Amino acid sequence: MQDPGAGSVSPSSIASTPPERSGRRRAGSLSRLRAVPGKLRRHWRRSLQLRVTVTTVLLCGVVVLVIGLILLTQIRDQILGVKTTAAIAQSTNGIRYAQSQLAAVDPINGDDVRTTLDRTRLQLTERGGPAGSFYVVMFTGAGEEAIPVAGLNALALSVPETLRAEVRNGVQSYQLATVDLGNGVPVTTLLVGSPIPSSIDDFELYYLFPLDQEQTSLALIQGTVVLSGLALVLLVGAIGAAVARHLVRPVRAAARTAERLASGRLEDRMQVRGEDDMAVLATSFNDMAASLQLQIRQLEQLSRLQQRFTSDVSHELRTPLTTVRMAADLLYAAREDFPAAVARSTELLQAEVNRFEALLNDLLEISRYDAGAAVLDAETTDLRKLVDRVCVATHPVAARQGSELIVAVGGRAVLAEVDPRRVERIVRNLIVNAVEHGEGLPVEIAVAGDDNAAAITVRDHGIGLKPGEAAQVFSRFWRADPSRSKGLGGTGLGLSISLEDAHLHGGWLQAWGEPGDGAQFRLTLPIRAGMELTHSPLPLVPEPRTPATTAAVHAAQEAGRR
Repeated sequence: MQDPGAGSVSPSSIASTPPERSGRRRAGSLSRLRAVPGKLRRHWRRSLQLRVTVTTVLLCGVVVLVIGLILLTQIRDQILGVKTTAAIAQSTNGIRYAQSQLAAVDPINGDDVRTTLDRTRLQLTERGGPAGSFYVVMFTGAGEEAIPVAGLNALALSVPETLRAEVRNGVQSYQLATVDLGNGVPVTTLLVGSPIPSSIDDFELYYLFPLDQEQTSLALIQGTVVLSGLALVLLVGAIGAAVARHLVRPVRAAARTAERLASGRLEDRMQVRGEDDMAVLATSFNDMAASLQLQIRQLEQLSRLQQRFTSDVSHELRTPLTTVRMAADLLYAAREDFPAAVARSTELLQAEVNRFEALLNDLLEISRYDAGAAVLDAETTDLRKLVDRVCVATHPVAARQGSELIVAVGGRAVLAEVDPRRVERIVRNLIVNAVEHGEGLPVEIAVAGDDNAAAITVRDHGIGLKPGEAAQVFSRFWRADPSRSKGLGGTGLGLSISLEDAHLHGGWLQAWGEPGDGAQFRLTLPIRAGMELTHSPLPLVPEPRTPATTAAVHAAQEAGRR
């Protein structure tokens, strides 16, 4: 029997599914939107053509905007100037006409005066003029008691008081104002007011010229200028993009050719077209590539000869060294039967044979790395136990130098897929190097790891490293202080081989040092073979000395002085 709950869906679950999906869609959309600015910034940084095009468009847009504003301002001022000149001339003619009409009126008959004023206003309205459509308003009376003629109260109230005040002072004046001409829509209007000289009474004549046609014409001109400016900007942008593409193409070709040269395809060259500057650039680039190819081939040949010489000599020395080793072992075993001077010579011979054998082994190891024959035999290894083994093995060496090996204890096991033989050699070389240059002071070893990487640091408090020596310390046969005697009999290849071992694991081997404050070496290895390292669990620059370490250092220094 089928379980009822297995095949049924509750209404609440049905209702909740779409919001969850829509929420996920919104989250995905938001994440994509947030990623857009980052992509644009990366594209902006990487594309010279984009930067040139955008810069050209912006500069052209600014120029077009400035020129357009100046042009529109001049056009507006010219239109308004022509309109004002025509309006003033029309107003002057109207004053003359009104003055002539009032001169023939009987000042005693008030009805005759009002009839004449009304007729004059109508005739002035019908006469027209070069300034276009207009309205006429006339006032009769003195000061604020003046009343409009023919009851045009709506237009009369639209005349600004500031303009009327100037007219009452006997001055012809004009002003721009927003006026309601009776249709309920305010219109920008040019008002020209003038006093009418008369012996009968005080009269004021006002012409109202709506500027709606001029505004329409200016808007049309403005739209034309804007469209023309946009078209010009787009055209200049397209031209800039084409020019930038033409100029950037050889640069991109040079970059691609340089990448191919860096990848080892030394025979690749740029195409040379024409005789212009780009052709000169391509020719110079090809000449440089040919010179580099010749020098690299010579260096490769020299390197192969050196590697072959080192390998051949190392192998050829193996047989005589074996014979010398056997003879030296026999003499060393019977040294008690020899005189004191001969016995001492036997001991020196044994020590130098050991040193020569170590040097030969290191040279053979270096030759395997140079030939690319080194193989990594990785297995899961506990690095803490590995460090403990190396410390036990190198404790006699440290004791002879008066140094104490301090290993940071605690923490979980650090497991990593490494070649234990090579990692032991790295740690041993680092500890022996720290003991040799540690001036008899304590040597601190730390191990740490996380999910991606493991690290081992070896810290001494000796002579330290000068600026720039941290990179040279891994060079073959390099010594920080050539005048110092090598008390431990090193070959000068230990750190070089350690660096190659670290690289074979895909790891890092880095050095830090300060004069008089000692040095610290850090080995960082991936937890699993083949992983790419992105960080190290331990810092390269050590923290300031703890009180216990400082006390131990001071005690060791005092013991050395005594």
